Amino acid sequence: MKAEDVEKLIRDGVPMAEDIDFRVDRVDENVAVARVPFNERLVRPGGTLSGPVQMALADAAMYAAVLGTLGEVQMAVTSNLNINFLRKPGQCDLVATADVMRLGKRNAVCEVRLVSVDSDELVAHITGTYALP
Repeated sequence: MKAEDVEKLIRDGVPMAEDIDFRVDRVDENVAVARVPFNERLVRPGGTLSGPVQMALADAAMYAAVLGTLGEVQMAVTSNLNINFLRKPGQCDLVATADVMRLGKRNAVCEVRLVSVDSDELVAHITGTYALP
C-alpha cells in the first residue's frame, strides 16, 4: 500500500486521526513514518504535546507499518502498547518511525521512536503488539 492509501484508510476508520491531523509520510515493508503537525490545540499545561497525542501517533504509526507490511487488514487491533516518555517534545511536528520487529500468524510486534522535527533527540520510545485477524 502507498502512504496516501494507508493515511486515508486510517483517517476513514479512526475519526480521531482527523482530529490530530495524523499524516503518513512513508510506508515500506515493515516500516512506516508518520507525523502529527504541531497545533496549539494539542498542547497541555507546560507547553508540551500531550501524552495522549503522543500515544495516538505511536499507535497509528504501528498500524500504518502493519498495513504497509500485510496490506489492507482493517481488523488488526492494538493488543498492547507500552510507552516511555523520555523528554518534552518541542513545539513543532512530532514524527514517529514504526518498525514491525516480528510478524507472526496472530500478531505483529512493533517498535516506535518519536522525535520532534527540531531535534534528533528521542522524545518517547514505544513498543506494542497488534493482534491480526
